[in-house]
Amino acid sequence: MKLLTVFTPTYNRAYCLEHCYRSLFRQTSKDFIWLIIDDGSTDGTKQLVDGWIRENVIEIRYIWQANKGMHGAHNKAYELIDTELNVCIDSDDYMPEDAVEKINNFWRKHGSNKVSGIIGLDSYTNNQVIGTRLPHHLKSSTLFNLYSKHGVTGDKKLVYRTELTKQYPYPIFGNEKYVGLAYKYYMLDKQYEMLLMNEVLCCVEYLPDGSSLNMFNQYRKNPKGFAFYRKELMKLPFANSSFKFRQAIHYVSSSLLINNKRFLKETPSKGLTILAIPFGILLFIYITTKTRTAQG
Repeated sequence: MKLLTVFTPTYNRAYCLEHCYRSLFRQTSKDFIWLIIDDGSTDGTKQLVDGWIRENVIEIRYIWQANKGMHGAHNKAYELIDTELNVCIDSDDYMPEDAVEKINNFWRKHGSNKVSGIIGLDSYTNNQVIGTRLPHHLKSSTLFNLYSKHGVTGDKKLVYRTELTKQYPYPIFGNEKYVGLAYKYYMLDKQYEMLLMNEVLCCVEYLPDGSSLNMFNQYRKNPKGFAFYRKELMKLPFANSSFKFRQAIHYVSSSLLINNKRFLKETPSKGLTILAIPFGILLFIYITTKTRTAQG
């Protein structure tokens, strides 16, 4: 049994997926499985992957499903993964050639069921680390505390124990395609810390059609998913009032987008939500204006 599954959700990314494949092809350790969750592609992705499977250099599993959005692709991946560890590498990203070897060696030396996984670094394609490196004086931390207490910034690469990522599946809302992926990560933060590994595990290229560059439109098109996400973050026992207040503002805004008149009854923090209403209205106006301009 291999130790690690690298999974890649993809949707009409045949034009860039090969870069990801070539990085896995070049890995110094082949102790991994590449699981591709094709979230409804119509651009020849399957034929491309079939060719790589025939090359038989790395173990590849390919699954096609009707389009459910990034979180729906993650749900399917977590259902199928049967290795001890997993890491998501997006279709427009790639791994340094020794990344798998570093992950596996680090886990075999330091890993245990007392932690949920490993936090490593992302870099840009010029090898510059995104945001800050991880604190050298810490061996482990929750993801939430890294950002809120230790001043860490920028995207980081998360390697999780698979038995844990099968918990807290993302909800699927009809006609919506987005729920914040950090929902699962913060839920696991309630129970475990993660080991810190100051090594670049993923090189990131933010493409124009990537979800990170289309957040305003995501916000407008997926208000139920965003409202759910903000409600769950308001419940976090380790979050401070300032953090929860920001979530309440977004919750109000998303509730207005779906005309949810019961939002005060459904909020986990009625007092904060009442205080957030004026700011939520302003955010609602800002989002609708920005997306209207973009669509116009």
